[in-house]
Order: sequence, then structure tokens, then C-alpha cells
Amino acid sequence: MRAFNRLLAPVIFAIAYALFRSSIKQRSKKKHDFVMKLFRFAADNGHKRALSVYGHLLHFRGDGVQNRIQGGIYIQQAAEKGDAKAQYQMGKIFEEGFEHYFQPDPTKALKFYTQAAEQAHQLAVRRLVDIYTDGELDQEPNQELVKQWQANQSQL
Repeated sequence: MRAFNRLLAPVIFAIAYALFRSSIKQRSKKKHDFVMKLFRFAADNGHKRALSVYGHLLHFRGDGVQNRIQGGIYIQQAAEKGDAKAQYQMGKIFEEGFEHYFQPDPTKALKFYTQAAEQAHQLAVRRLVDIYTDGELDQEPNQELVKQWQANQSQL
């Protein structure tokens, strides 16, 4: 059954995302709850993009600390699967920390920013330029790395 659910997850995500973006019944609580259940199904079955989208919705738009923490966990899973947007978001979460669950961790923040930047995530590249220009996240200013990331930024 688990293998079948994993095969079904991309289809369920596509349906959920289409409904999410649709203007039909835009303010409907029933539609919202249904779409969130579909996203959760796809995320719980390991769909990378569902983990990222559902996690983002819970963490940045969810009600209550528990939903926001759960969203962060989904985002982290997406980041570990290689989703660039989730990697950038985890960089921010580990840079700032969140609700005693995600302790500020400059090493993890830098790791996630770098992973996202290596996939040409523009905000991550910009953040790395700032980090190496100003010597943030326990890094020394490094003009060589600034130039390297600026060169990557101009190619985007």
C-alpha cells in the first residue's frame, strides 16, 4: 500500500496545486481544508515539491506554533531531498531560529544557503554575497568568494 501511495503522490500533488491556484471558490474553507489534506497526503508520501509547498503554507501562513514547527519539519525534509526553495528557507530558519525547535545554527544556515545557491536560487546567491562581504554566520569576509558568487549571480 505504501508503494502505491508513493506512486499516487505526484498525481495528488498536481490536483492539489491546480486547485490551490484556481480562482474557483477562492475563499471557501471547505476547498482550503480539502486542498491542505491533498498536500499533506502527497507530502507524507515523500513528494519533494509537496513537502516544500505544504511546509511553506504551514510554516509561513499557518495558525499556531505547532503548525509552524510542523511546517518547518516538512520544509527541512524537502531541503534534504534537494528542493532549492526549501534549502533557502531552511537557511533563513537556521539563521534566525524558531520557537526553540530550530535553534539558530550558523553552520546549518550556511550549508542550506550554499546548497540552494548551487542550484541557482537567486536569493540564496545574494545572501551568500552578503555573508562573505560582511563576515556573517561565523564566516570571515572573503572577497574571493564574494567575486565567485557575484559571477554566479550575473549568470542567472
